[in-house]
Amino acid sequence: MVSTKILIRMARKWQKLAAIGRRRITSSLVDKGHFVIYTIDQKRFVIPLAYLRNTIFVELLKISEEEFGLPSDGPITLPCDSVAMNYIISLLQRSLAKYLEKAVLNSVASYRCSSNTSYCHQAHTDQQSLVYGF
Repeated sequence: MVSTKILIRMARKWQKLAAIGRRRITSSLVDKGHFVIYTIDQKRFVIPLAYLRNTIFVELLKISEEEFGLPSDGPITLPCDSVAMNYIISLLQRSLAKYLEKAVLNSVASYRCSSNTSYCHQAHTDQQSLVYGF
């Protein structure tokens, strides 16, 4: 037979584990004024709705629609990897200068020119040249 102390200890342990599980469930929800996108390497990003006014995001969404179609029940996937998305978000948070925005747009526009077979390699190469250029 199990002693009362052990039962209490086990109950506390299960309560802690249940609390951790609840936190994970609520973290999948998005705050008001934000939306979720995924990158081609399946990383999740929570983006403010205000970024939808930015031409870089508009262009990424257009390319995403061409590459992956419109998701009816799945997530929106953008045609770049998480490194490129982190870079774009950091630029937008710092109030991107117009010349820098044009450079990023040129890089994003070059994704359209690449074929589907070399798409990921092209995106990675362009991102490296963009990062090293600034």
